[in-house]
Amino acid sequence: MREANGRMLVGPLLLSAAGLLCYAFAQPIAAWLRLAPGSGAAAVLEQLTGIAGWLALAWSCARLLDLLLHRAAIVSRRSAPYPRLLADLLRVLLFAGAVVAVLLWVFHRPATGLIATSSVVIAVAGFALRNIIADLFSGIALGIEHPYRIGDWIETAGGSIGRVMEINWRATRLQARNGSVVVVPNGLIAGSRLVNYSNTQTPHRAALRVPLDAALPTERMVRILQVAALAAERAHPRLAPDVVLQEYEAGAAIYVVRFHMTDYEQEIARRDAVARSVLQALHRLGLGLARPGQDVRLSRADPVQAGRRREALLRHIDLFRAFDAEECAQLVGHLRERAFATHDVIVRAGDAGDSLYVLAEGMLDVHGGPSAEVAAARLDRLLPGDVFGEMSLLTGQPRSATVVAATDCVVYEIRKQHLDPLLERRPELAEHLATIMADRQLRNAERRRLLDAPPEAAPATREDLLRRVRAFFNLF
Repeated sequence: MREANGRMLVGPLLLSAAGLLCYAFAQPIAAWLRLAPGSGAAAVLEQLTGIAGWLALAWSCARLLDLLLHRAAIVSRRSAPYPRLLADLLRVLLFAGAVVAVLLWVFHRPATGLIATSSVVIAVAGFALRNIIADLFSGIALGIEHPYRIGDWIETAGGSIGRVMEINWRATRLQARNGSVVVVPNGLIAGSRLVNYSNTQTPHRAALRVPLDAALPTERMVRILQVAALAAERAHPRLAPDVVLQEYEAGAAIYVVRFHMTDYEQEIARRDAVARSVLQALHRLGLGLARPGQDVRLSRADPVQAGRRREALLRHIDLFRAFDAEECAQLVGHLRERAFATHDVIVRAGDAGDSLYVLAEGMLDVHGGPSAEVAAARLDRLLPGDVFGEMSLLTGQPRSATVVAATDCVVYEIRKQHLDPLLERRPELAEHLATIMADRQLRNAERRRLLDAPPEAAPATREDLLRRVRAFFNLF
């Protein structure tokens, strides 16, 4: 909005006062200029001063209107400028009034003839320009009601979605997310459904439909989708996702993952993050989206499918990426599946242990104390595909944190005796495991620092960890 202050009124007011005074004293001024009374020159002087005075008065009122709108915007602390439409209309009315005043009092035309002529002209123009006039009055109504403002994201009739760039006399200009400009007539906006996505008081909620096999357990699917959506919060905070079973369609159960956003411009990025996380979670478990008319049932009781899901899960974990297909298959054969209910403690800080766990389903909270109740803060939140307990498995040291089930969950346990033959056959795997553990310790130390949690002992170096692993597994 253009900067406005009282000084912008000085010039128009001086010109208006000078013009109207000269018009009022036109005859003395003509005599002073030695113009013959009633001559053409005297008449032109009177008319010019009158025209200048009335138009300058209208100009002064228009400047006053700008000043009032500017002060109103400051008082109301508007984040966007006022639409120009109402101000433009008032300016037109002011100058139209000035023209009428010039015709009545400067040129001494009768008002009846002016009104009759104007009525005919208005009727003909109104019939010919009825659609444009409808857009104009709709724009006036929108400017008064303010259902949206400059900078808002709106959706209009026909599915036009974009950020409001300009609200003018006839149309509203939108900039779509692909950069194109959409011009929507104001009459179409005023006469149809309008959605404003920029209401900061109530965050906008988007939804992602996920069709799954109707034979799969509902509670399990809701838990998997909920945790997958929560995983997207690592990159996009405050999603606050939830999952509902919406309907059954062509043999598939349609689940809806809902999530929030305060800025509609974030929708594509957030929808992409949630969709990617959901697909990754399903693929990690060996599941897929249902297709209408096809039987895609996958039973956990099927040992072949269960083995494939477990192998896919291990291959997503950095710790086991150096293992070849045969070694992964051997580990998969020894995995022990364990189920825990919400609030169950899986491992406790200080306890001895010689196994690690891979989270398959659900969500876990990591605490620094021996129990969740006495822990100062939650250090981390584990999601499907995360690993914990690897230090106890590979070095034999006590558990360094307490892990509690935040939801019902399923984990796979790998014990030391299952890893022994693999490391004996390929001792070089110990170097890969030591490198991964050293990186994880550095990340855990940084996380504790950010959370102001009590620091643990200084993170071990890769060489120190490699020495411990070799000693624990007798690889010398």
